[in-house]
Amino acid sequence: MIKAGIVGGTGYTGVELLRLLAQHPEVVITAITSRKEAGMKVAEMFPSLRGRVDLAFTTPDEAPLKSCDVVFFATPNGVAMQQTRELLDAGVKVIDLAADFRITDIAEWSKWYGMEHACPDLVAEAVYGLPEINRDKVKGARLIANPGCYPTAVQLGFLPLVEAGVIDTSWMVADCKSGVSGAGRKAEIGALYAEAGDSFKAYAVPGHRHQPEIRQGLARMAGHDVGLTFVPHLLPLIRGIHATLYAKLTKDVDLQALFEQRYAGEYFVDVLPANGHPETRSVRASNLCRIAVHRPQGGDTVVVLSVIDNLVKGASGQAVQNMNILFGLAENMGLTQIPVSP
Repeated sequence: MIKAGIVGGTGYTGVELLRLLAQHPEVVITAITSRKEAGMKVAEMFPSLRGRVDLAFTTPDEAPLKSCDVVFFATPNGVAMQQTRELLDAGVKVIDLAADFRITDIAEWSKWYGMEHACPDLVAEAVYGLPEINRDKVKGARLIANPGCYPTAVQLGFLPLVEAGVIDTSWMVADCKSGVSGAGRKAEIGALYAEAGDSFKAYAVPGHRHQPEIRQGLARMAGHDVGLTFVPHLLPLIRGIHATLYAKLTKDVDLQALFEQRYAGEYFVDVLPANGHPETRSVRASNLCRIAVHRPQGGDTVVVLSVIDNLVKGASGQAVQNMNILFGLAENMGLTQIPVSP
């Protein structure tokens, strides 16, 4: 059995990890940390886990993290980088769900996240954990930078087009919408039901910190820098991301066949039949990404629709997917849940 620890078990990604790992046939959860809630039983805070998780929260200093096989950081940005080196030195594999190790340009990371990086050498070692691109690298890694939610939906949507070299990579547009859980489990006016319900708005249009992560990923696919306009929006939903992606075709290509062939062997990417329109509820509580590709009026613009659950494929599910790869397990082990409907 894989001994797993979770640092930061009280947020939405933390409880989603608990939900998934508690059902995993090859995992035993041995530590869950929270400084504020230390001593409280997990099931007291999250009654959905009664009878499945019997642990209590402990402080990071008291938790037996060094005796784990893998530790997940479901913490705010800037926390994992303070503790990762000590865990790696103890032989523990680390999967960080925050952004501490995603962006390889340290100055760029500091600009967007507003702090100095504590271990830039480990950033160079970390593997970006988007399995559909980096599966082979994930297999031999000690440290995984789990992708962000918007970056996952956008990169999976653009990937077949960029790899095939059939679009103008100097002009790409990602028009994305997310449910309020993407902002985390904290008290903020904008996330209140009376503020977010019955409304729809764009935010961070001048610049969102997922922008450099997405551009970095697309540039790696293309082999050169790319142009990207990324505009996020807030939906009055709890879970879900819908990314509508636009690009200009430079070659005539059977788009449906291109996407179906690229993702033919990918368990967690479902390419819908021609003229499909994926819905966020079709992936809710699952690790799936559902994609449809369109060429409106037969013109030179390609439109890709990509939907994920931001807490699963956009965070905790993808982290478990990476853990499965790290430990040589079937990639879909513990992640075969059917989406919840309605």
